[in-house]
Amino acid sequence: MEKIVVIGSSNTDMIIKLDRIPRPGETILGGAFTTAAGGKGANQAVGAARAGGHVTFIARVGQDMFGEQAVAGFIRDGINVDYVFRDKSNPSGVALIFVARDGENSIAVASGANAKLVPADVKKAKRAFKCNDVLIMQLETPLETVQTAADIAFKTGMRVILNPAPARSLPDRLLKRISILTPNESEAELLTGITVNGEASAAKAANRLRARGVSTVIVTLGVHGAFVSTADFCGCIKGFKVKAVDTTAAGDVFNGALAVKLAEGHSITEAVRFAHAAAAISVTRLGAQTSAPTRKEIEKFIATKKK
Repeated sequence: MEKIVVIGSSNTDMIIKLDRIPRPGETILGGAFTTAAGGKGANQAVGAARAGGHVTFIARVGQDMFGEQAVAGFIRDGINVDYVFRDKSNPSGVALIFVARDGENSIAVASGANAKLVPADVKKAKRAFKCNDVLIMQLETPLETVQTAADIAFKTGMRVILNPAPARSLPDRLLKRISILTPNESEAELLTGITVNGEASAAKAANRLRARGVSTVIVTLGVHGAFVSTADFCGCIKGFKVKAVDTTAAGDVFNGALAVKLAEGHSITEAVRFAHAAAAISVTRLGAQTSAPTRKEIEKFIATKKK
């Protein structure tokens, strides 16, 4: 089983299903209310674990009910929680999520303990970087923490996947440590200044990011698949058409599955197709971690598409 380290956020998602997302100042009476385990880091850790990876998660949660439930969930999925730190002073992260009838969502996050995941925490978990294959990160924890982890991973020879979400500008020093950057269209635009609305513009954005030091860029294009740019390959890899119920965590599931397949030694095109399948399954289900499919489900889904 391939070894993967995930560093990032852990949240409890509070979800309301609605006909549509409310406009500013508008109140809409919604349908069912549910809670689910979330946070981009935790979603990616669970996505990778269910896709077949041996995952170590580095994170910070509060000493509260939400934190205890989150850690219990990680353990159930076989994730190593030795470096999930308990914060005595800050609550666990919480996300409030509206999900529209067409599957689109709107999310607000109270970071809590996630904002206190500091470089010192990463250094305490330095042993986790040894003999591991891939590091996955996002941007729901402090940027200096992400940079510290990227530096350590670079020195140990790990492949580093950064999902640059939520979108923000990034220094070249960090980008030069990134093996694979996986922005969506809006994130790619913020990082490059190029409006991404198709394959041609995605190629331009990817080229600009690679010129800044990133080895491989994968611009996810929603239903249109993903544009992949490496030293050896440049092109769009199509996704799978499904009826979306909830797009929450689809990108996180994509990144987790991508890491597993790459760690197993597969090509970038094979890994992206596998990740597309995992993400496609996830959008047919409600919730974040609850939507992440197992390895068996992903392989079965791909097999049906080959027929």
